Amino acid sequence: MTRSRTLRRLVTAVSLLPLLAACGTDAGPDSRSADGKKTTAGSSGQLDIPADSNADLKKQYLMENAIAACMTKQGFTYTPVAPEDPADSWATDGADYALTKKYRQKYGFGIYAGIVYPDDAGTSRGTAARRDPDKTPNSTYVNTLTAEQKTAYNKALGSPPDPKVGVKDWTGCTGEADKKVYGSTSAEERSTTSENQNRTNAQALNGDPKLVALAQSYASCLKNEGIPVTTTQPTGIGEMVKLQALGSAPAGAGAIAVEADGTTQKSLSKEEALPLLTKDIELATRDLECGKKFRAAYFPKFLKAPTNTSGGGAG
Repeated sequence: MTRSRTLRRLVTAVSLLPLLAACGTDAGPDSRSADGKKTTAGSSGQLDIPADSNADLKKQYLMENAIAACMTKQGFTYTPVAPEDPADSWATDGADYALTKKYRQKYGFGIYAGIVYPDDAGTSRGTAARRDPDKTPNSTYVNTLTAEQKTAYNKALGSPPDPKVGVKDWTGCTGEADKKVYGSTSAEERSTTSENQNRTNAQALNGDPKLVALAQSYASCLKNEGIPVTTTQPTGIGEMVKLQALGSAPAGAGAIAVEADGTTQKSLSKEEALPLLTKDIELATRDLECGKKFRAAYFPKFLKAPTNTSGGGAG
């Protein structure tokens, strides 16, 4: 695996994990809702929707339940995955200074924490969670199927939209669930609308005079600490140091990387990871302190109008 591909996997695992409730990657039947309470797929095979879920999160729950019900009708087992509210992870990724400080003092940016603390649930919050892709409930079930059954299962579950061939919606049970929850607007149209809104939100954040000034002060502090600064944009500077740390991480750090042939990349040992975690903690703590005033002003605005464009939030 090339260095660039490895970095992309790590960046995705660290930065986007809270946003992913993918069909084949799940937190298991004992998942956590947005408020941290256990959310279990009961005997009906359906997830309970937390009462305080916002509209978007509620739809994600409904999607998972609808996919599970559809797959049952197709003769397959699908364990619905409790979605995670992004705001829940942002709390320990900069939105709440006290919680983030407590988190970083133990886990740093989370790059090596999963190796040093393999049984600590905290290493999966806002970090490169070290989940074995072959040990999730749905993949465990799929691995019991024959090759022919796996093909049928994947077809039943469905494929994502493919604008290149004019397919605007998910197929299979995912497509059926999508239409049930989101209505007639195609997944491609919703994606385009979301991307446009993301750009609009990002432009507003990057053009905010107060945030621009605070980002400049944040950058000056980092430079004084000897930390390279590659961007001063409000939407990028918050995650800049973390992404640099990911970029310099040795092979075998962070999330488990899977090669094209299905083999997994060898992980660092705990002994190898421990000194790296110590350095990661020091770097993450310095970054947090430099960006304290910036994040205090940034997150209230970001959470009202979030953006998932390149650079992400201010973690």
